[in-house]
Amino acid sequence: MEEGYGLQERRQSRNVTHVEVLQVNSNSHLPLDVASMDLVKRRLKQRHIQMIAIAGTLGTGLFLGTGGAIHTAGPLGALIAFALVGSVAYSSLCSLGEMTSLAPISGSFPHFASRWVDPALGFAVSDLLKFYVPVEISGAQILISMWDSHHAAVYTVVICIVICATNIFGVIYFGETEFAFSILKLIMIIGLIIVGLVIDLGGAPNHQRLGFQYWSNPGVFAGPPDLEPRYPALNNFLGILSVITQAAFAYQGMEIVAVAASETQNPRRNIAKAIRRVFYRILIFYILGVFIAGLIVPSNNPQLLEGTGINAKSPFVIAMQNSGIRVLPAVVNAGFITSAFSAGNSFLFCSSRILYGLALRKQAPRFLTICTRKGVPIVAVLCSSVFAFLSLMSISSGAETVFNWFQHLSVMGGFFGWLSINLTYIFFYRGLQYQGIERQKLHYYNPLQPWLSIWGMVWCILFILINGLSVFWDFDASDFLTSYINIPLFFGLFLFWKVARGTVVWKTDEMDFITGIPSCEETERPEIPPKGFWQHVAAVLF
Repeated sequence: MEEGYGLQERRQSRNVTHVEVLQVNSNSHLPLDVASMDLVKRRLKQRHIQMIAIAGTLGTGLFLGTGGAIHTAGPLGALIAFALVGSVAYSSLCSLGEMTSLAPISGSFPHFASRWVDPALGFAVSDLLKFYVPVEISGAQILISMWDSHHAAVYTVVICIVICATNIFGVIYFGETEFAFSILKLIMIIGLIIVGLVIDLGGAPNHQRLGFQYWSNPGVFAGPPDLEPRYPALNNFLGILSVITQAAFAYQGMEIVAVAASETQNPRRNIAKAIRRVFYRILIFYILGVFIAGLIVPSNNPQLLEGTGINAKSPFVIAMQNSGIRVLPAVVNAGFITSAFSAGNSFLFCSSRILYGLALRKQAPRFLTICTRKGVPIVAVLCSSVFAFLSLMSISSGAETVFNWFQHLSVMGGFFGWLSINLTYIFFYRGLQYQGIERQKLHYYNPLQPWLSIWGMVWCILFILINGLSVFWDFDASDFLTSYINIPLFFGLFLFWKVARGTVVWKTDEMDFITGIPSCEETERPEIPPKGFWQHVAAVLF
């Protein structure tokens, strides 16, 4: 592959010179060539990045929230919601993967937004991604309450400290930790799907064959009883809209695989391989998992309405207990806790690297760029770790309540993140076309673009508007604020940076696809073909 995808030559075909682009960037106070200050090191290997992509952020969203979705929308309603949100997550990740394939650099999608749309957009969206870590820790506390509900503060502090320590010691420790936890999560979700099938087909100790009986009674849809029960069709539709938040929470964080590109060996090749597998991850783990859960627990099961413990949310544990399986629920609950820890660990890595990328380009204080000898942005990690301790709020307000607060805040931040990714990709696509750069020569490109990004952007706007839909039937100030506070916050941050720095929206001939971006020769090593049986197996898996 020719160096830098031949960007210099193709730009000149449109009479766009590199000097002109640099001058425009200088006028907008957005440094692009920060390679001399970027001290993180590429230590994540192929197996690390592949496992992080497959299972790195599988956590409480899937394991803890599926039951609530089935209760609110019914088995088919929950399946529709998860499939719809999954398509938006897929479109967002495909868009991000293509941009990362061109520019595997620190900062990821907030920097791409600053670089190809408007620096104010990158600044605004980066500040809405702070609540991923505390929501996973709060979820872990709910899971622990199955065994011990009297020492919540101790467990919360211990989880926070361990997560922070894992990120402080070095990216290789993070990679190995996530590799091990991802394998455990894969074994667990596959095991849950198999156990669910066994229960459904009558192989559990009670030998009761369920089939699709819960789809007939109480039915495939289950609208919320407090919205429009007098109009069943409308209520069922509102039920599907009401669980969009729960579905989105399960998917969010998938973009971590692209955020890690600046610390990945052979990033273009490995990120491309990881992105191509995302579709199968969504289909098998999320869609099939929700489908099986809807077969083994009825939407009107009273345990789905309980307010404490894992029984309040996990249909898999409920089904095991109801079918006479005695030991496995406790084992599964322990697996759920490790999943929550792993997801929180991944989210802390993601938020610290985004903060570090901002600081490199003068969109955050410069001291955040300080790195250790191992290439860890230590100050950015410590600052991001502070938000983990927000999970201590659950001690006074109740874990379930605080979990729901953080869930809404993180989901809304995630929606804005997906929206910015898809919007940035549309600008990116137009810029490449105008400057004569061939997308097909990137390590990863999707032939369905730009329609995928348009699909994702439109749905993200709708998701943001309906995020707190139920609050308009039974108004609650705290629910309203957690559902919609991110909207004025986003626009406030956007306008602040736009006015303070006088930023402008990039024109297609002003977009810079060269400065500060390493060439393929700098990042990619020749691929070594596998030898022997086990190396071929590893090549297929990782």
